Amino acid sequence: MSDTTAAPPTPPVPLTALLAREELGLRRIAGPATADTAVHWVHTSEMADPYPYLLGGELLLSAGVLLTDPDTYVARIVQAGAAALGFGVTPVYDTVPGELIAACDRHGLPLLEVPPETTFTAVARAVWRLMAEARHRELRRVTRAQQGLATAAARPDPVPAVLGQLAAGFGGRAVLLSPDGTELSAAGRPPAAEARQALRRLARMVAPGVGPTAASDTAAGTRLSAYALGGGQGLALGLATPAGEPGDHTVAGVAVVLLSLLTAPHQGLDSTGRATALVRLLLGASAEEAARPLGPRMWTVVHARGGQRTPFAASALGAALGSALVDPADDGTVRVLLPEGTAAAPQPGWVLGVSDQVGPEDLTAADQRAARALRRALATRSELVRHRPGGFDALVDPDEAAHHAARRLAPLANTPALLETLRTWLSLHGGWDRTAAALEVHRNTVRQRIARCAALLGEDLDDADVRMELWFALRRS
Repeated sequence: MSDTTAAPPTPPVPLTALLAREELGLRRIAGPATADTAVHWVHTSEMADPYPYLLGGELLLSAGVLLTDPDTYVARIVQAGAAALGFGVTPVYDTVPGELIAACDRHGLPLLEVPPETTFTAVARAVWRLMAEARHRELRRVTRAQQGLATAAARPDPVPAVLGQLAAGFGGRAVLLSPDGTELSAAGRPPAAEARQALRRLARMVAPGVGPTAASDTAAGTRLSAYALGGGQGLALGLATPAGEPGDHTVAGVAVVLLSLLTAPHQGLDSTGRATALVRLLLGASAEEAARPLGPRMWTVVHARGGQRTPFAASALGAALGSALVDPADDGTVRVLLPEGTAAAPQPGWVLGVSDQVGPEDLTAADQRAARALRRALATRSELVRHRPGGFDALVDPDEAAHHAARRLAPLANTPALLETLRTWLSLHGGWDRTAAALEVHRNTVRQRIARCAALLGEDLDDADVRMELWFALRRS
């Protein structure tokens, strides 16, 4: 990918801004008065034909020392692409020649009268000063835009947030496009149908291996740009804006880098190792054997809710936690497998339930513990809840504890809903509303299930000793 994050170019100076400098005393006396001509630089020449020395976009300053044929002179200046002509009164002419005024009107070249007291150096210095001010403003605008994009990328829904920031900053439409031009995510007001079609064509043009990494066009009065993203997915950033500023390309370049990182499919662990692990699982290997190509010997399971269920939210969460092993479920829960040495930390916009660190053979149990931790986090409105192993449980022989738990909870063994309700209710200290919220059921359903548990167990669930014993059993079940 080419470097799209360089500093923005120096913006041109509107001719009206130069005319507004009262100390110069410049006056437009010919040429179109409606369009605001852009001046890119200043050039002084007394040659009869300055065409070979003009680059285009200049304010050409001349006192007409060798002016003999005004019409040919102006025609050549226009052909060279000069922005305007500044004619100095004195020492050669007392007034601007009428033939020159007529030629500028005829060829559409803005003509400025430079009064005797104003030197060409003063005009040039004013242009450079205006350019420096414009560049400073543009740099500040670009810096603010970059900061806004970085802040958007840190949100729980980073891809839509970055697109929204771009759309707001450019006053147009920002869209993430697939290689075939399909809109994956977008922000801002959609342009006309003709412009949308043209933007899709641009996205196909910048696909990997097809053409350049950036392309632009204009359709239905809208300025269109497409930029290829990195990451190997063939995605593209499309922009439809009413007008363009010199720093827009720089801002878009920052967005391209951020979106490439946010949508990259491979982050963290080596993709070859993950593919090997998947093949082993599909061919019947145990979890411990399948996990060996991934490297770490210990793992932590994270269950998460949040991210507004937007595209790429799950992968963005995985990237924030430091793992590419992400599983977004249909119910909105995202599971992330963290390798040894990676610690789960709270993430803005997400609620996390975190298991203890286990070996591959215990991942199934850790997955269940992470799910319970998430339910507790949701019920208690906590950002993150961790499963806490050990304590007094570690003093009891695991086999004896499991045997006791199976016997103690036998009346509920065939009713998973009752077991889970009892577990959640006890973990939340008998809170009816919080248990209902954690299980996503009505509070009356919780009351009915707890009453059923009490009846089947033949226990008084208001007794603290009974609750403690049942909690111990549930933790070992």
